Amino acid sequence: MFYTSVLKPLFFKMDPEKAHHLVIDGLSSGARVPGMTSIMHAMYGVSPSPELSTELFGLKFHHPIGLAAGLDKNGIASDGFSSIGFGFAEVGTVTPKPQSGNELPRLFRLPPEEALINRMGFNNNGVEAMAESLSKRKIHRIPIAVNIGKNKLTPNELAHEDYMACIRTLYPYGDFFVVNISSPNTQGLRDLQHGDELRKLLGSVMDEMDRQGAASKKATKPILVKIAPDMSDDELAHTVSTITESGVSGIIATNTTLSRDGLTHSHAGEAGGLSGKPLTERSTEVISNVYRLTRGQLPIIGSGGIFNAQDAYDKIRAGASMVEVYTALIYKGPGLLRELTSGLKQCLRKDGFSSIAEAVGADHR
Repeated sequence: MFYTSVLKPLFFKMDPEKAHHLVIDGLSSGARVPGMTSIMHAMYGVSPSPELSTELFGLKFHHPIGLAAGLDKNGIASDGFSSIGFGFAEVGTVTPKPQSGNELPRLFRLPPEEALINRMGFNNNGVEAMAESLSKRKIHRIPIAVNIGKNKLTPNELAHEDYMACIRTLYPYGDFFVVNISSPNTQGLRDLQHGDELRKLLGSVMDEMDRQGAASKKATKPILVKIAPDMSDDELAHTVSTITESGVSGIIATNTTLSRDGLTHSHAGEAGGLSGKPLTERSTEVISNVYRLTRGQLPIIGSGGIFNAQDAYDKIRAGASMVEVYTALIYKGPGLLRELTSGLKQCLRKDGFSSIAEAVGADHR
């Protein structure tokens, strides 16, 4: 209530990107104050419950609701996000070299549609800065995923070198990794989702992950691929086939969309990726198609337009083992996590399931 009645009106009077930085910097600074993460956890944390706990990729998750990439681009607020109720969190997207991203303004709210449009362009401080930030983590309550990308000036034929460089530097600090080849805001990036380019990229990525795993003398950490929602059925089938053959650990479906169907807000014409409620149905459809194409054998994390427990549950029944939120957090605040987890338990009980795992892919049975 405090967020929606007090903080949100203040934030929504501010420029969206300035509000974004205020939140991230505030969480980062607050987490360094003695006792503050305990207070945050008491206010917003989610109590573990057997029916929501999940084990995936060899990792344990208290519940299946995570934070999507894009909010904490430099990994400076991981202790804060670990304390407000998430089951896991992605940091990034990070690139080998620092880059400023696209020109301002590049982030837009569409309140009537409960949506955002962004064309940030992988603005981040680079892998060395993220490594320094993540090395200072004090709260290890949840798994942290590192979302990796390529620098804008790196040609696609050399993209694999950027992804490998990210892995080499950040491997010790992430619990799992995500290959971002689906942002619409870096020119040509989505071309990496197809054909020989995707095969070459994932082959190089898997080789580097195995090298790092061998060097650590532990099992190789999981790595997933994040895909776009805008592929045709044939494109999706070919992409999923290549991803499956590569041996990666899973798929995140989906990134933001270029579609503007049904939007009425004046910002609808802005270039960039659309997230939020307009993406709800399409992302669930892609999840269902990926589950069908992989026969349920490759874990999926669902992302796109999750605003309530039914949205999350629909994605789980469609085939997602876990889900992520971003835009709903902007519109509803950190109380969203308790709302979603409580609602998910009700959905499970209504359908006679005793665990999230039992509900995964239920619509296909």
